[in-house]
Amino acid sequence: MLARLTRYLWLLGLALGVFALDQVTKLWISAALPFNTYGAPGHVEIVPGFFNLVHVGNTGAAWSLLSGRSTLLAVLALVTLAAIFLCRRHLALELRPVQICFGLLCGGIAGNLVDRVAYGHVVDFLDFHFGSYIYPTFNVADSGIVCGVALYILFTLRTAPEKKSEP
Repeated sequence: MLARLTRYLWLLGLALGVFALDQVTKLWISAALPFNTYGAPGHVEIVPGFFNLVHVGNTGAAWSLLSGRSTLLAVLALVTLAAIFLCRRHLALELRPVQICFGLLCGGIAGNLVDRVAYGHVVDFLDFHFGSYIYPTFNVADSGIVCGVALYILFTLRTAPEKKSEP
């Protein structure tokens, strides 16, 4: 059993690291700021006009898609984690770059899943403004998911076998 686990050491280590950092930062923001500080007194302006710390809940996914469907999103998260586990051989999870991608992804999925089960929403707190555009508020788990998916896409594009043209 230990030999099997060590085969996936990078995946497990990164997943646990992202999960732990996500949960610690969410506990910290929950203790430091009152809930629903977005655009209200209580938020912390880190870089004026650009970066704030807020404490909000999101019952949806990215950009509040499927808002109000936290239970459905929790089930999808569980199904996704189970699918990754069951398809680990087909995903080439024994390769270190793939483990890094899926470690970030799984840690993020697990972090947001815990929030959905515990609170009925995901705790978001990183708030960026780019001129008049306000980027959707997010958290460490969201960052892990986005980075994991982006790295996986880059990895698969770099390693995709070239098609040989027929003579």
